[in-house]
Amino acid sequence: MFDQLPSAANDPRWAVTWNELGQGAPTLAGLARVASEAMADRERRAEEKSAAKLSPEARCILHAAARRGIIEVKGANRAFDAPGRMLAVYIETDADRTLIFRSRENPAYTIRFLAGFRDLCAAGLAMHHIYTEFSLTREGLELAATIPASEVAELLALATDLGVE
Repeated sequence: MFDQLPSAANDPRWAVTWNELGQGAPTLAGLARVASEAMADRERRAEEKSAAKLSPEARCILHAAARRGIIEVKGANRAFDAPGRMLAVYIETDADRTLIFRSRENPAYTIRFLAGFRDLCAAGLAMHHIYTEFSLTREGLELAATIPASEVAELLALATDLGVE
């Protein structure tokens, strides 16, 4: 499947053919492609996965996903306002708790975290499974375990916490 993406991705009509266009399919396919290419390119991945080169948002995502390694990228296509419909990073921190890195009041926050997730994909620290579902790779889990909570506490506090109290 991914061996056909590069030529299709260069076709400007590529995204128009997706039935799920309104639900972020081209972006999800792009993220999946970046993640799979990084998995295949171990030399580049080894250089890019350096913790020092990752953005604060990428490091925050790693820390948040350290326990379960489960990440989703999805939109809320029924939201009233555009910032609420943007694709956002969702992290399952526990079986009954999810953090959402989205802000209707500050769309730049949502954009920064989506870019941070793309960086994780490019560094080979995240991989695609199906549809909107991703996970950390083994290397991602190992690096996530080294990021102290104090380093990312400020960014974590901005996430929407959906969980059972």
